[in-house]
Amino acid sequence: MKIPVSPPEFNTLYHSIMDSDKDLLLHILQSSSPVDARGRYLHWDKLRHLSAPDGVNNEQWWFSLKLARRNIYRSLPLLDKGGAAFQFTAPDCILRELHWLDRYAAGNIQSSDAIIHSQTRNTYLIRSLIEEAINSSQLEGASATRDVAKEMIRQDRPANDKSEQMILNNYQAMQFIREMKNEALTPSMIFELHRILTRQTLDEKEVGRLRASEDDIHVVDRATQKYLHTPPHAEQLPKRLQALCDLANSGDDIEAGKTFLHPVIRAIVLHFMLAYDHPFCDGNGRTARALFYWAMARQGYWLIEFISISRVIKQAPGQYSRAFLLTETDDNDLSYFLIHQLEIIHQAVDDLHVFLGEKRQGVNETERLLVDNPRLRGKLNFRQLALLRHALKHPRFSYVVQEHQQSHGISYDVARKDLLDMADKLKLLVKTKQGKRYYFVVPNDLEQRIANR
Repeated sequence: MKIPVSPPEFNTLYHSIMDSDKDLLLHILQSSSPVDARGRYLHWDKLRHLSAPDGVNNEQWWFSLKLARRNIYRSLPLLDKGGAAFQFTAPDCILRELHWLDRYAAGNIQSSDAIIHSQTRNTYLIRSLIEEAINSSQLEGASATRDVAKEMIRQDRPANDKSEQMILNNYQAMQFIREMKNEALTPSMIFELHRILTRQTLDEKEVGRLRASEDDIHVVDRATQKYLHTPPHAEQLPKRLQALCDLANSGDDIEAGKTFLHPVIRAIVLHFMLAYDHPFCDGNGRTARALFYWAMARQGYWLIEFISISRVIKQAPGQYSRAFLLTETDDNDLSYFLIHQLEIIHQAVDDLHVFLGEKRQGVNETERLLVDNPRLRGKLNFRQLALLRHALKHPRFSYVVQEHQQSHGISYDVARKDLLDMADKLKLLVKTKQGKRYYFVVPNDLEQRIANR
């Protein structure tokens, strides 16, 4: 990946314009805006190749944009490794996305019945935790396939290699942050989160502890092996980690006169800063994304638990990395990363609703198969209907109680009853036994069994 070209120095541009043409400066002052005519928040790396508005060249156009941004920058109590503050703006593109999330991802919102309904909520929650665990781990190099990873988690079996262990760790970490979402963030909690994410994949002495001075850590482009980012020195990390926790907890009380920071912006900033500081020898990306989920859940954006941002990021990982670099190369302007992440979240929510619609349609189609069968009509719950739909597409597939239990977040006894009813009462599965474990196998004549009244 190519590091974006840094913008021209602002003061140099200012003096150049002042010395050349006072009327031009007046024109720029009157027409300055933080975005271009299409509402885009452009970085110099792209803007330098575009056609500038009439009357100005590209450097003067950049000066105009930058002037508007400098007037509305909001500084954060977080510093780069050189001691300069990170900052951001809130152009319309950010405000629109924040408003959309406030409407559709928090509080009492209109959402799919499948998420709200108690019988199906756990099923889709577990599915989302598995999806995020798989995709977040694959972003960091895990090679296990989705099917193998899902089978491992749902059958509650041990990991067979490092890739599977990464995914299993990530799944357990997502459960951990759900348990801790009502607690204030502390360095100890971050250490525990990292320990869960990296156990049995890192040297034990590197798990759940800050990197040391002797650890030579850089973010490297995998293709070119060039350094993209060198994080702050290890000696700064304890203080920086505490500052991160202070920001995370700063939204607990809204006091009169206290600067308000939108909770979604705070969550994205936590994501960025943990990755920027790179406090651990490995697992920083996974920890950063997990912190984002913790922050969103803590502020009541409950729909976020049902989406996978890593799945969307994985579709264009270069854009994810580039969003970090755009911020670093332009006065620590976090707006670039905020815009990117808000687009990712929006896409993930849209994808969730498409998925839920497809699942509901599939279950409805399965139900229609049973409408004219008095023996089966109304006898299957949502979990059994979902299993039957899967069974119709997978002859000779074997189900086990533990996998059904893990898939739907139910007790062992409830899962066992689901499968026993389908085998013993309704004759839709064939029960067999190997050793101490029962298997429930899809018969070759399943469609005929459904048709029999």
